[in-house]
Amino acid sequence: DCFGRCRSIAMRLLALVTLVITCLCGAAVGIAPPARRACIGMQSKQSPPTRSSGGLRVLEWTPSQQLLVRSAKLIWNTLWRTMLGELAPQSPEGDYVRPAAQLGSTSPDGGWAPEWPIARERYHLYIGNACPWCHRVLATLSVLGLLDGAVTFSRMVDDPSKASRGGWCFDDASELSRDPVFGAFDLREVYNRCSPGGSYTGRCTAPLMIDKERGAIVSNESGDIVRMLNFIAPALRRGAGGEPGGGSGREGVDLFPEALRADIIEANRWIYEDVNNGVYKCGFCTTQEAYCRAESALHKALKRLDAHFAAGNEFVCGAQLTEADIRLLPTISRFDGVYANIFRCGRLLIRADYPAINDWLLRMLAVVGDGQGPLYHTVDLDAARHSYYTNLFPLNPGGLVPLGPTATELGWQVTHSSLDALIARNSDVNSEEPIASR
Repeated sequence: DCFGRCRSIAMRLLALVTLVITCLCGAAVGIAPPARRACIGMQSKQSPPTRSSGGLRVLEWTPSQQLLVRSAKLIWNTLWRTMLGELAPQSPEGDYVRPAAQLGSTSPDGGWAPEWPIARERYHLYIGNACPWCHRVLATLSVLGLLDGAVTFSRMVDDPSKASRGGWCFDDASELSRDPVFGAFDLREVYNRCSPGGSYTGRCTAPLMIDKERGAIVSNESGDIVRMLNFIAPALRRGAGGEPGGGSGREGVDLFPEALRADIIEANRWIYEDVNNGVYKCGFCTTQEAYCRAESALHKALKRLDAHFAAGNEFVCGAQLTEADIRLLPTISRFDGVYANIFRCGRLLIRADYPAINDWLLRMLAVVGDGQGPLYHTVDLDAARHSYYTNLFPLNPGGLVPLGPTATELGWQVTHSSLDALIARNSDVNSEEPIASR
């Protein structure tokens, strides 16, 4: 209510004023603490210690350490909650509430809608290498054999300091990170170019799928895009006139088979709620109670998955690889190397405490999709770790990035050079000039 907001603002101002007064009082007493002044002029027989920067050494001369610490904590916590609330919307109880995608499929089952013609090289995807939701889409392209240019894509750079809205922009210095469709500077410009009137007011999220010929947005919901690609993949592989379209992926792969659809939908529901989004609930909550709920639900779901795979199930829905596995892969592949630490959910680790999930992960990373290499070529763990630790500054204000664990230390024994090769091959299809203004 109004009174509560006014009271909150007043408390914040009081804390700031208190901190300033405390510092001024301490300065009046003297910046140099007495103990240090007493030692001035004394000669030491030992070699001088390495000098360190201690700032103003406020705790040494402040009249009231308790008041200073309480004020500093109040100011810091207020700023942290404010920044985190802007980054990640919160419920009144402090739980992270992910905003819904704004531009999903118009098909009832989330699949391909009839208003979009099916044609090779007509649709373009904007994805970010570090993003798990984008990773779903890249893995789907690989498994379905669409990395030959049947559906083109651009890899964006995640840099909120450059992007005009959101975090995604393009790097002109890299041939692998540019917009071949519009020649846009960032993802917001793509959204604007694909919107009526040239102005988009919503969230500029990735992945984004557009129709290059119409200059229109098809979807920005990763789950819908995965299913859409599965629906159109057979036609794109056949090409015009029913002839093979050049796709080199597994013929007959169906990530959403009719016999398993009910199982897939149910698996997607709880895996998304407690695992895919569960790690973010742990990292973006703002109360201890909300964190405990999210962390407990996450590990309960991981134990459920571990028991499922330990019972002899090769994949999430049994013996067949489905979209449920594709949707789970980005979270599990990032868990030990990224989420466990920065999202405070590493009480138990995949490689140490969930052996059956770890075996599933290694199977998934070895799945050969587009004919060029296995799925581990779609994972760049170092880039993901760097992105999370440098861009989520409310969670890591110093911006220090851990050195590991690396893919090799996790037992993957892989390199990521092939991922650039896949993207470079895709970029050859996109070498034409950007589409003119519409």
